[in-house]
Amino acid sequence: MATTKQQEIRTKLQARLRVRYARERRFRAYGLAAVLFGLVFLAVFFVSIVSKGASAFRQSMLSVPVIVDASLVDPIADGTRASLQDGDYDGVIRNALVALFPDATSRRARRELMALVSSEGSFMLRDRVVADPSLLGEVLNLNIPTSANVDMLMKGRIDRSLPELQRVVSDRQLAWIDQLVADDRLSTSFSRAFFANGDSADAELAGIRSAVMGSFFMLLVMIAIAFPVGLAAAIYLEEFAPRNRWTDLIEVNINNLAAVPSIVYGLLGLAVFINWVGLPRSAPLVGGFVLALLTLPVIIITSRAAIKSVPPSIREAALGVGASRIQTVFQHVLPLALPGILTGTIIGMARALGESAPLLMIGMVAFIVDVPGSFVEPATALPVQVYLWADSPERAFVERTSAAIIVLLGFLLFMNLLAVILRRRFERKW
Repeated sequence: MATTKQQEIRTKLQARLRVRYARERRFRAYGLAAVLFGLVFLAVFFVSIVSKGASAFRQSMLSVPVIVDASLVDPIADGTRASLQDGDYDGVIRNALVALFPDATSRRARRELMALVSSEGSFMLRDRVVADPSLLGEVLNLNIPTSANVDMLMKGRIDRSLPELQRVVSDRQLAWIDQLVADDRLSTSFSRAFFANGDSADAELAGIRSAVMGSFFMLLVMIAIAFPVGLAAAIYLEEFAPRNRWTDLIEVNINNLAAVPSIVYGLLGLAVFINWVGLPRSAPLVGGFVLALLTLPVIIITSRAAIKSVPPSIREAALGVGASRIQTVFQHVLPLALPGILTGTIIGMARALGESAPLLMIGMVAFIVDVPGSFVEPATALPVQVYLWADSPERAFVERTSAAIIVLLGFLLFMNLLAVILRRRFERKW
C-alpha cells in the first residue's frame, strides 16, 4: 500500500517536473525568437540602408578635352581676373561636347548634351583659368562630374529598358553615354564631393561637410557645458547634499527631465536662447546649448549611479586615515567611478547628436551651402541633413540620404565603441 502511494507521488512529481521543464523550454524559445526577430529587422535595416547608400560614395566623371577659347573666357581681352571670371565657360564645355558628338546640331540636342554634365564643370574650368591665365588657348583634359541622371544611370538606378517617356534619360542621351563608356571617357570613382562639399540643390554636388562641421561645433559646446555641470551636480547630490524633501524633489525632477521629449528642449532653446537672449538662429552655439540641456539629466543620473557603485569601504578607509570629504571624493571615489561616468556621458552625447527635433525648432533646418567656420555662423547638423535630403523628391537624393545615415551610424557606433574601450581601460574590480 505504501509502495503504491509512493509511486503515485513520484508520478505526480515527475508530471509536475515535465510541465515545469516544458515551460522553461517555451520561455527560452520565446526569448530566442524575440532576439532573432530583432536581429532580422536590424539586418533588414542595415542591408536596406547600405544597398541604397553605398553607391553615393562613388561619382561618375566625364573626361573631355577642352579648348580654352580666349574669345569666350576673356571677353574684354585684357587677361585680368575680373574679365576671366566673367567668361562663358559653359560655352567652352558645350563646344568640347559638340566636338565629341557633331550630330548634336539643333538647340534641343545641345541642351540634352549639356544635361549630361554637372554645372560644376564650368566652375572647375573657371577656377583653373583664373589661377593660371597662361592656359588661354591651350587644350585641357578636364574631368567633369556628370549630372545626377547620368550618375544614376551609371550606377544602375535607372532602368534602361523602360520606354523613353518613362525615363529621365532620352534615347539619344543613352546612345551618347554608351559611346562615352566605349571610348573610356565615362567612369566612376571615389566621390570626394560627398565629403568635401556642403549642401547643394544639385544632387551630384551635395555633400555632408557643412553638416559634419556643424555637428562638430555643437559637440564641443555640449561637452564644455554638459559634462562639468552634470558631473558637479552628481557629486553634490550623491556625496554632499543633505537628505531632505528638497533634494528628493530635485532628484525626481532630474529623472523626469531625462524622459521629456527632445522637441520640448527645442522649444525651450527657441524661447530662451533665441527670442530672449538674442543669439543667432541656425548657429552651432545655440544647438550646443540645447543639446547640453538635453544631455544634462542623463549625465547626472549615470554619474550618480557610477559614484554610488563605489563600495562604502573605500570612503570609510580614506576618512579613517585622515582624508577630508573632498579629498575622499576626488582622490578615491571619482577615479573608481570614472569608467561609468565616461560611459554614460559618451552614450548620452551620442544619443543627443542623433537628435533632429530640437534642432529643427531653433532654425537649423535652413539650406546651408557654406561650411561654418565658427560657433555663430549658420550651420546644420547631420541628422537634420538626413531629414532635408529625405524630403527631396529627386531620385539621386535617395542614395545621398542613405549615405548620410551610414556616416551618422558609423559615428554613433564609434562613440559607443569608445565608451566600451574607456570603460575597460579604467575599470577596476574589487
